[in-house]
Amino acid sequence: MPSIAAPRPGGDLTLSGATLGAYLGGMAFSPAWRNFKRMQDLTVAAASLIYAAAVAHAVGRFPASPALTLRWTLLWPAAYLGFSLAIPLLVGPLKRWLTRYVWMSFKAGFGQTPGSVVVGMGLLIGAGLLIYRQIGRAVATGVVGVDLFACYAAGIGILGAQAVLVRVLERDPEVRARIEEAA
Repeated sequence: MPSIAAPRPGGDLTLSGATLGAYLGGMAFSPAWRNFKRMQDLTVAAASLIYAAAVAHAVGRFPASPALTLRWTLLWPAAYLGFSLAIPLLVGPLKRWLTRYVWMSFKAGFGQTPGSVVVGMGLLIGAGLLIYRQIGRAVATGVVGVDLFACYAAGIGILGAQAVLVRVLERDPEVRARIEEAA
């Protein structure tokens, strides 16, 4: 196995990109793929942070006891998140469909341009504002309508499944040949 450290004339050791790639056992991914993968991960993180802010906003404002509020903002939504994360990864036809969707998203340029990043974040913020508005309506009327917390958590689960499937795609030889770049 080649060394990833190459001595410089002054005796310093530096890391060489080509030898690092050989050491790691493959070529580097293209910038487009790295941006896409990063956007998938950041989408899950941003959605989770928006969700956490919505829960913090709801606690103490919902027309219910704190225990009931936490049940409807954390407990039940956690089940929806778990199911919507696990089912697409465990059920073959759903996994194949979602994997194709993830691949088409990459080919369409999602997460690779500033415009697509702004649109993606705008959609997440819009969903967060919808939850914020529904919390305000529940406080004003004393009635909690559709459980948007469970719906939003299910959406986060789907986003998480997509982020996992990005890594599944990386292991597919045909896809890997398209997303790698020569070092």
